[in-house]
Amino acid sequence: MAFETIIAKLVKAVSALSFSLPVTHVYNPLVYARAPHEHYLKRYGRAPREVLLLGMNPGPWGMVQTGVPFGEVAAVTEWLGIRAPVNQPASMHPRRPVEGFACKRSEVSGRRLWGWAKKEFNTPDLFFSRFFVANYCPLVFMAESGKNITPNHLPKSEREPLLAICDRALRETAAYFSPRYVIGIGEFAAQRAAIALSDTKITVGKITHPSPANPKANRGWEKIISEEFRAIGIIRD
Repeated sequence: MAFETIIAKLVKAVSALSFSLPVTHVYNPLVYARAPHEHYLKRYGRAPREVLLLGMNPGPWGMVQTGVPFGEVAAVTEWLGIRAPVNQPASMHPRRPVEGFACKRSEVSGRRLWGWAKKEFNTPDLFFSRFFVANYCPLVFMAESGKNITPNHLPKSEREPLLAICDRALRETAAYFSPRYVIGIGEFAAQRAAIALSDTKITVGKITHPSPANPKANRGWEKIISEEFRAIGIIRD
């Protein structure tokens, strides 16, 4: 199955879901930021890949703006070489505007992730010869206050159908890339990968999430994950 087909199936499936309070707004960058996301897939999404790095869902100043996982604007434009038109969600939260590549906010998680990749591999082509970066869930959920609501905090009746769809998409993605490793960026993504891929021979692991909200990540994240990758066997001295 072509990767573009996997993404199209995922978009169609999650678009049929509905969510109740406290969720007031739902963004899907795969829809309104389709152009840069497709650029990312066409340029860097060729199979096979040894390592699939898996985030939880888009960040407000990263993929929400650029359509690229962990897509901090400067990293996407200057290192990945991607810039394309971005539309806006049908219903946009006034405190969480989508400004596309004009966004002045910098997503720390994305800056750290792509900064590490640049430091470790120098060029995108070298990095993507072994790695691909994706998100488990494509949707962003917000409360009336603008607060982010992560997928694991949705009510069970809404969470379980979403997870079933995302599990299926992850299995299809893994079948496409045939990775040796799927590495969750943070606990949630690692847990979902372990569940979705339990009947495969893929090694599932975890690295520390780069969010500044994670105290551990603020104590030398690049060094921490390099050690974690070495412990898994992905990066060798």
